[in-house]
Amino acid sequence: METAICLTEVAPKLGKSEQAFLDHIQRANADANPELLRIALKLATGAGKTTVMAMLIAWQTINAVRHPQSNRFTRGFLIVTPGITIRDRLRVLQPNDPDSYYKDRELVPNDMLNDIDRAKIVIVNYHAFKLRERLELSAGGRALLQGRGPELQTLETEGQMLQRAMPDLMGIKNILVLNDEAHHCYREKSQNDELADLKGDEKQEAQKNNEAARLWISGLEMVKRKLGIQMVYDLSATPFFLRGSGYAEGTLFPWTVSDFSLMDAIECGIVKLPRVPVADNVPGGETPRFRDLWKHISKGLPKRGRGKAGQTLDPLSIPNELQTALLALYGHYEKTFHLWEASRIPVPPVFIIVCNNTSTSKLVHDFVSGFHRIGEDGETTTYHEGRLPLFRNFDEHGTRLHRPRTLLIDSEQLESGDALDEKFREMASAEIERFRREIVERSGNQTDMQHISDHHDIIHVCCAAAGHAYNSTLLSTTTLFMSVVRLQATPTNITSAPC
Repeated sequence: METAICLTEVAPKLGKSEQAFLDHIQRANADANPELLRIALKLATGAGKTTVMAMLIAWQTINAVRHPQSNRFTRGFLIVTPGITIRDRLRVLQPNDPDSYYKDRELVPNDMLNDIDRAKIVIVNYHAFKLRERLELSAGGRALLQGRGPELQTLETEGQMLQRAMPDLMGIKNILVLNDEAHHCYREKSQNDELADLKGDEKQEAQKNNEAARLWISGLEMVKRKLGIQMVYDLSATPFFLRGSGYAEGTLFPWTVSDFSLMDAIECGIVKLPRVPVADNVPGGETPRFRDLWKHISKGLPKRGRGKAGQTLDPLSIPNELQTALLALYGHYEKTFHLWEASRIPVPPVFIIVCNNTSTSKLVHDFVSGFHRIGEDGETTTYHEGRLPLFRNFDEHGTRLHRPRTLLIDSEQLESGDALDEKFREMASAEIERFRREIVERSGNQTDMQHISDHHDIIHVCCAAAGHAYNSTLLSTTTLFMSVVRLQATPTNITSAPC
């Protein structure tokens, strides 16, 4: 925060030495973002990006209100996120939210809270930048209306898109943009030899990332042309160029000005302390296999997600090295669980496994929690108990527990919009209803409860049914498989990121 303030208020007044920093940032942006001025702030996952956003908004707004003629400050803010889950989490940046950070975290003195109320804050997914059809036509209807004339223009104009996506900012000039998870926002190099060298799934993933990044940055350029953008602050734990962008994978954004690393955050006691296996009981080999587990197990795991696997997958056939690793980590978890239970700590530890695709996540889920295998006749079933006892979803007779101990959350379910399953929805009906009531209380609009998507239900119910507060960081990875014991636990936050 001090770095951001210094670059805005101090550096322009201190002569050549400090001007060199500003010139470096300008050159970095000229190469990669010629139409925008971006500054990246690197913070470890869980270190408090949302709090830093609130600080940026408070600093800008109070100065803008008290110095209305200054062009260095604004009270109009556009916060862009990569998905609905993060957008909902950022509601605490709205001054009128019940849990607003400005008051709840005492970011400003009480006599300045009224100034904060004058901020105009719009939070959108980058998907909102996509120009939508204003007139829905079938292919035949379009051809009929077009005839031999020019192609019909039925898409929104840039101005119409802005009016739809951010009406509250239409009267404000020089908006300040906050990019959350900003590593998804970049412009692919025109000469992209790296993409040409990729093949198969890797190439498809890179093309998908580039398309999303192009939509995001093009949207910001539209805002700049129509409304004006004072500055773009990028916040991310990994402000690096992605594979296939045309830049070397993992290259730090050259407009990064501060770095609060994971090691710093751990040493400061801000984020959770990661645990790693300290015993390697896989025989053979000169070096411990757990040190580089993926190298030893990748060939034995499905390469595609469940929708594309096209094969019968057996949870009991996952590689021995993976089974051993799970059992080793589970052994440490089990000891910790019983220690916490003996100490009457109400919140149990959480066991999280991040998988490479939805096929693997389902295999690991069944291996951990248990499953029923359908026989060759298509009718009889055989129950196989989960290999990790505290995480089993079935009793000793193979009957499903009233509340599951292990939850499977993956991108395929989110994209389809379906709930986890009908039994889970029925079991969690109380949590769903409570969540919908909270939405109405938050917005004051009764109709909002009718338009909540199953995406929100899945996210909230998985956390609430597990006894944890709604923290959308859980779904920031492609596939997240979460095992939770003691589902009636006192609410607490969970933060997860791929390792």
